[in-house]
Amino acid sequence: MASAETAAEHERILREIESTDTNCIGPTLRSVYDGQEHGLFMDKLEGRIRNHDREIEKMCNHHFQGFVDSITELLKVRGEAQKLKCQVTETNQKLQNDGKELLTSMDELRQCRLQQRNIATTIDKLTHCLPVLEMYSKLQEQMRAKRYYPALRTLEQLEGSCLPQAGSYRFCAIMAENIPRLRTHIRDVSMSDLKDFLESIRKHSDKIGETAMKQRSASGRRIRKEVCSGTEVDRNGSNPFSEKDSGILDVEDEEESEIPGAQDLVDFPPVYRCLHIYTVLGARDTFENYYRKQRRKQARLVLQPHSNMHETLEGYRHYFNQIVGFFVVEDHILHTTQGLVNRAYVEELWELALSKTIAALRTHSVLELFKQTLFLWPGYGFPVNQLFDMLLEMRDQYGEILLKKWNQSFRQILDQDNYSPIPVASPEEYQRIEGQFPFQDPELDKMPFPKKLPFSEFVPKVYSQLKEFIYACLKYSEDLHLSSTEIDDMIRKSTNLLLTRTLSHCLQYAIKKKNVGLAELVQIIINTTHLEQSCHYLEEFISNITNVPPDTINATKLYGTSTFKDARHAAEEEIYTNLNQKIDQFLQLADYDWMAAQGGGQASDYLSDLIAFLCSTFAVFTHLPGKVAQTACMSACKHLSTSLLQLLLEADVRQVSMGALQQFNVDVKECEKFARAGPVPGFQGDTLLLAFIDLRQLLDLFTQWDWSTYLADYGRPTCKYLRVNPHTALALLEKMKDTSRKNNMFAQFRKNERDKQKLIDTVVKQLRNLIATNQA
Repeated sequence: MASAETAAEHERILREIESTDTNCIGPTLRSVYDGQEHGLFMDKLEGRIRNHDREIEKMCNHHFQGFVDSITELLKVRGEAQKLKCQVTETNQKLQNDGKELLTSMDELRQCRLQQRNIATTIDKLTHCLPVLEMYSKLQEQMRAKRYYPALRTLEQLEGSCLPQAGSYRFCAIMAENIPRLRTHIRDVSMSDLKDFLESIRKHSDKIGETAMKQRSASGRRIRKEVCSGTEVDRNGSNPFSEKDSGILDVEDEEESEIPGAQDLVDFPPVYRCLHIYTVLGARDTFENYYRKQRRKQARLVLQPHSNMHETLEGYRHYFNQIVGFFVVEDHILHTTQGLVNRAYVEELWELALSKTIAALRTHSVLELFKQTLFLWPGYGFPVNQLFDMLLEMRDQYGEILLKKWNQSFRQILDQDNYSPIPVASPEEYQRIEGQFPFQDPELDKMPFPKKLPFSEFVPKVYSQLKEFIYACLKYSEDLHLSSTEIDDMIRKSTNLLLTRTLSHCLQYAIKKKNVGLAELVQIIINTTHLEQSCHYLEEFISNITNVPPDTINATKLYGTSTFKDARHAAEEEIYTNLNQKIDQFLQLADYDWMAAQGGGQASDYLSDLIAFLCSTFAVFTHLPGKVAQTACMSACKHLSTSLLQLLLEADVRQVSMGALQQFNVDVKECEKFARAGPVPGFQGDTLLLAFIDLRQLLDLFTQWDWSTYLADYGRPTCKYLRVNPHTALALLEKMKDTSRKNNMFAQFRKNERDKQKLIDTVVKQLRNLIATNQA
């Protein structure tokens, strides 16, 4: 029974071995070795193997003949395949020989198609180029015909549509280069025509005014005639006016019909054409300002009476005709153009004309008679005390008039000055300037010619104008029967007003106006310094012409010193502001690669340019007082340091690498090198380097990675990084975190990167704890 079960078990194991994958046969074999009939199983296994071998042998014997037949057939096919290969090779050779002619024809066809395509492309390009050439030819024809406004329109069409459509050709580039020159030529020619027009109306303003006056008179006569024609006839049916009067009216009507208008006497198209051209060029404001400026100049010329005008009636008639002719032209321009002149501008000129005309009439008639009367009436015994009292009452008003006049003079001097030291080529020139301005410099006297004075032209000119003002005040007070002390007091008070109000405002205007460079501001400081030193000479000058000693009790002192000091301080503040603005402009050119792997070996281009600018600028400060130059230098360095730190910490910079910090460190070292070189003399030791101490300690902390020292010594007076704010350090450290690491699977497997980021995270936590502890 046990033997039957064992045989059955062995049979099952054999079937399982035959049907089971070899990977899973282990448990089956283990069950065999666990049993006691291991030898019996091996016998059964040997028997089963012999059975399978017999079956394999039977199968091979059964299929052997077929295998032999297949090999025989394959050998036969090899011979046939060799024949077929030879036939295919022969056929291919024939095909190649026959295809050469076809390939030649195909190549010729390809070349023909290429030529056709090139011809089509050429035709297409010429289609786009011909309008450009035709337009340019039309432009040249218009320029030759001096039809500049149509030419300008053609120029716009050529530039705006034709040239862009034509493409990039050399002749198009030449045309594009000629367009600005053609515009400039058109502008210059139209401006020349405008100048001819202005000269023409200036010459013919007398005739235009005379014509306008005749038209006005003719209009009055026409009204009188209408009144006459409307009068009732007498009972005999005759008009009350005589036939002689009627004939005169008829003659006047004939004269009226022959009177030309302003448009008949003046050729206005040049001004219209120039206005249109400047409008198209986008420079209408320039044209309007030029036209108004020139007409204002002509108005002043017209309103300036001739010296002998009062001698004849014809002189007055010529004077009034010019004024009327001027405003007839302006009225015509006002009504025939849009905005070239406006009502406010014409009314402003009219107010000027009224004031000038009234002043001229008073000067040439009333005041002349008044002056003669003053001289004649005392001889005839008539009292003139009330007239002198009236002149005394008017002196304040006269002083205001003088202040306004000198305000214009000072403005003109400041506007025309070149703000450069005065070159002196000969002793004669040097003596001439010394005669205008009291200047003493023994060292400069010893220097050979040619040489330069430290101040610019406006110093002697302003000083001369101050003396002229004093003379004008003295001249007014000559015949007022005042004592020397009263005259001296009046002159000093008026001069103080001139200094503290008029000249002070003019200097502030010169300092604050746009486009004032650092060199000009430096020159203004030098100029005001010399003017300040000359104030005591003005004191002596007033004392000499009034014969009143300057040390007289209750004598008014001049306020020139404070005026020029205030102007100098304003110029100094403007220098500091302008320097900071220039530094900001250079910093806008900074282009750091904040993710650079390593820093460069030299300073950034923008910083090198900035340092060169500062060196050249401070070289100009050699003539300035030491304190001003030092303050400007220290202010510029502090602003540069602060701006660099802000650049490093600005929100747009989201991440900073150590390589970027190294490049930034190179730039800061360049700044320190500049400060250490002493661009302005007078600094003690490394005082100027203190401007960059915050940046230096911050960069040393990061480049040396000395966090242990910083955290251990923080808060101590002897701390190595005393100037490093923990908030600043934390903000910069946050930027050094690798924010892309979380999204980069490979970066997580780089041990150095992981250690670096862990170290940064540790320092960040310590800084936050430090900040929280200090805040608590």
